[in-house]
Amino acid sequence: MQSKIAENFILSDQYGNKFELYKNSERYILLIFYPKDNSFICSKQLRNYQMNIEKFKKLGIQPVGINIESIDSHKSFCDLKSIDFPMLSDNEKIVSKKYNALNIFSSNKRKLVLINLQREIVYERDIFTLNYLKTEEILTGLKKLNII
Repeated sequence: MQSKIAENFILSDQYGNKFELYKNSERYILLIFYPKDNSFICSKQLRNYQMNIEKFKKLGIQPVGINIESIDSHKSFCDLKSIDFPMLSDNEKIVSKKYNALNIFSSNKRKLVLINLQREIVYERDIFTLNYLKTEEILTGLKKLNII
């Protein structure tokens, strides 16, 4: 299977800083598309990743959350849940469309996309909205597939 090159994008994070995919390609980027700030399952999912941030970093992976909500919504959510990795606002849905991360209602579905140092998409997984993969499940799966 030939890897697909990830398209570059620039979005703003919860602090209003610009995040450009290609300027962050010195490590793997795990794009975490999720439905809604402050919802029960999304809160559990993103807190799990934050609590295990060192496990990701040890393997050279930078988690990056994305959904279509506003910067202000992300900031409030991150402050409330103590999340400090980049949480990007895709309110125009451009990146979510490029990565096939919108559902039939044009809001974000739960999806993981891993991009390697060569800017290739090496892993994609859609996840049922009422569920999420915990850090250990993601890392174990990536190791089994010999991706990391």
